Amino acid sequence: MTGATGRPAVFAARAPSVLDAARAAVVPFVVSRVLVLASLAVARHLVDTLAVGVRPVQVDDGLLGWDAAYYAAIARGGYDAVAVDGLRFFPLVPLLARAVALLPGVDTDLALVLVANGAALVAGIAVHLLAASERDERFARRAVWLLYLAPPAFVLVMGYAESTLVLASAAALLALRRGRWWLAAAAGLAAGLTRPLGVLLVLPALVEVLRAPRPVPRRELVARVGAVAAPAAGLYAYLAWAADRGESFLYPLRVHEDPTRRGAWRFPVTNVVDTAREFAAGDRASAGLHVATALVLVALVVVLARRWPASFCLYALAAVVIGLGGSNLDSLERYSLSTVPLVLAAADVVEGETAQRVVFVGAGAGLVALATLAFTGVLVP
Repeated sequence: MTGATGRPAVFAARAPSVLDAARAAVVPFVVSRVLVLASLAVARHLVDTLAVGVRPVQVDDGLLGWDAAYYAAIARGGYDAVAVDGLRFFPLVPLLARAVALLPGVDTDLALVLVANGAALVAGIAVHLLAASERDERFARRAVWLLYLAPPAFVLVMGYAESTLVLASAAALLALRRGRWWLAAAAGLAAGLTRPLGVLLVLPALVEVLRAPRPVPRRELVARVGAVAAPAAGLYAYLAWAADRGESFLYPLRVHEDPTRRGAWRFPVTNVVDTAREFAAGDRASAGLHVATALVLVALVVVLARRWPASFCLYALAAVVIGLGGSNLDSLERYSLSTVPLVLAAADVVEGETAQRVVFVGAGAGLVALATLAFTGVLVP
């Protein structure tokens, strides 16, 4: 529970160290990777056994399938190595992969997978520290298991940017809650350079800065302003760079309006209702998954509004509204996973031992199912 100020009403008796958090994260981290790699093996076995007429390219691409192929190409040859619509992929993850590829014996493909999984491990540590600081150690362990076992978490194993965004977001929220403004600014800048949704960290930063004690020395005031502005600065820096390549300033964002991607903006309620109709009519099987996800997300936002600080709730609400507003909801589950407060809200709901076992087993089964469908080209991650 939280107090009137939004700070935790009950703190853990002893704040966990980074080493404690790492110990708590490593087992679910390994388990999730075993499940996803097993899903890839199953997908390849099914395709080979069933002798599918047109072999899905994703089953051979594996951890570098779908959007990961773009990140890998950008890491190898820059944005000239992809079509112009590749500008929708923000630069931090390809830059990190290119840096890791400087290591002996590491090519850019392997480097991208290493970056994604390394960021996922550190993200689990950051989520644990954040959750423990807001609740307690048992809650933190629950949150980390949910982060890694949530059905869309297979993208945290692939060469996607979600791991890096989760890490940056969790670090930013932890720093904001502790009043470490420059650390929050650095994490927010990284989030803005990782994915467009990273800019939403402006919202929790603004809330935490406005409710922090005043007056403050000028140096700290600058740090607070930096914490608020940094996510937008990261977004702006990339958009300005992309504009110099001859496209419009907002092109990397507008390219998502293609119907095969997020599609044009629609009122979220109308959008979800129409998606439910598609599922009922049998037009698109995945529509049922998206409708179920939408209902869960709304419930989690309600939990955040009732039990968590305003900064967490506002951040999650904005992310959910944007996620549900795309006329194509194919990547809704992945977008939701990268919004850390939603993971914390889910952990807040699953309290009893029996409920935890049921949810963890069900989540693990869902992780295997979604990963298998993605590797066989059926589900768009």
